[in-house]
Amino acid sequence: MNKPITKTLESDRLILRKFKVEDAQQIYDNWASDDECCKFLSWDVHKDVKETKSLIKSWIRGYKKGCFNWIVELKEMNQVIGSISVITIREKHYTAELGYCYGSKFWGNGYATEALRMVIEYLLTECDFYLIEARHISGNPASGRVMEKAGMHKDAVLRERSVNKYTGERNDSIIYSIAKTEL
Repeated sequence: MNKPITKTLESDRLILRKFKVEDAQQIYDNWASDDECCKFLSWDVHKDVKETKSLIKSWIRGYKKGCFNWIVELKEMNQVIGSISVITIREKHYTAELGYCYGSKFWGNGYATEALRMVIEYLLTECDFYLIEARHISGNPASGRVMEKAGMHKDAVLRERSVNKYTGERNDSIIYSIAKTEL
C-alpha cells in the first residue's frame, strides 16, 4: 500500500487541502459552533475559537503520521465550509472509512457529494485502497443521500448502534461502501 498523504484536491468549485491554524476563526464560525451540524458528530459544539485552534493543531500534527484530513474550501469565496477525513484504515484489507462534516448553512448545494467523490477517487486510484466505507445515523438521512450520489451503495444497517449525545435516543448506523472496481 502506498504511504498515504493529504494531497490538495481541486474541482471547479472546491479546494480540499490541509488544515492551517489560520483557518480557526472560519472553522469556528462556519461549523464548529453550529448546533445543527454538531448534533450529528461525536464531538460537542466548541465553546470558543481557542478550542477550535487546539483541535486544528492536533490535526496538523497528524499529517506527520500520514493522516488524511482535508478542509473543504469554496474557491469563489475563499471560505472554509467543512471537512472530510479518513477516520479508520484497515491496511490488511486495503479499506478506509471516511467521515465528513459541513456547516448547516452550506447544506443542500452538493458540496459534500462533490468533495466525497474527489476523495473516493483519490484514495481508490492513487493510494492503493480497494474499498471505501462511510456511515451515517438513521437520524441524518441527508448524509446517506450524499453517499449514494457519490456512487456508494448501502451495505448494512446496524440496529440501534448509535446514541444521541444530547437526547439519549438510539439510532441505527447505516454503512455504505464503494469498491475500486465500481469507479
